[in-house]
Amino acid sequence: MSTTNGGPAPAANQPPQLSVVAQYVKDFSFENPNAPQSLTAGTQQPQIAIQINVSAKPLAENDIEVTLRLEGKAEANGALMFRFELEFAGVFRLQNVPQESLNALVLIECPRLLFPFAREIIATNVRNGGFPPLLLDPVDFVSLYRQKMSEIQPSAAPAPQS
Repeated sequence: MSTTNGGPAPAANQPPQLSVVAQYVKDFSFENPNAPQSLTAGTQQPQIAIQINVSAKPLAENDIEVTLRLEGKAEANGALMFRFELEFAGVFRLQNVPQESLNALVLIECPRLLFPFAREIIATNVRNGGFPPLLLDPVDFVSLYRQKMSEIQPSAAPAPQS
């Protein structure tokens, strides 16, 4: 590492860095309201619905908290089997990241790093609730980011005329 006047080299000479400072469960809820009947619902495959949201808030000059919120439920024969809500967060330190890349890095790469841990928490707790573990499919955070950006900044294309 090069130095100037005994200190670290200027930031312009340093590559962008992303590091995980902390990861934690902010909030978690698992409900199995129809047990024990829901545990013996038969062999019908349950309908599972999952919603995923990502939010971020700055904490310090280089630190940002990213929260991955997963909500889901399983139903069979019109009855709720289980429901969960998880807010899993991480504090990330971003250094030397160009401003034009910051938003995508925070809303794509940070949740991508959090997701495997959130997935394991959900799988374990669904199993502990008496069901087979719910193994969530990998999430395309790039598509989620693009969808969110299109909601915030609608296309500049002209509206069709009738």
